[in-house]
Amino acid sequence: MEGFDGPRVYSCYKCRTHVGLHDDIISKDFQGVNGRAFLFSHAMNIVMGALEDRRLRTGLHTVADISCADCHEVLGWKYERAYEASQKYKEGKFILERKKIVEENC
Repeated sequence: MEGFDGPRVYSCYKCRTHVGLHDDIISKDFQGVNGRAFLFSHAMNIVMGALEDRRLRTGLHTVADISCADCHEVLGWKYERAYEASQKYKEGKFILERKKIVEENC
């Protein structure tokens, strides 16, 4: 497991494994299954599930659920493919749901 010392790290709410860095947040204006979500450029200590096509608010995307590598809690998803040109910027990015992560100042 990777660990980082520094300001503002996001961790899994269940087991406190580090899953994202504040500096990797692209947007805080996303919606997840459980409410507000953040779009991250990178995520760490996660396991990807199977790819599937999902119709989300912004159209059809190929996504994979992402889970904490330690406790296996589903934290959000990774965008693999966006079918609409205006959504291509999401490809390779990660959604972490705000209710599933906690901010820690290390």
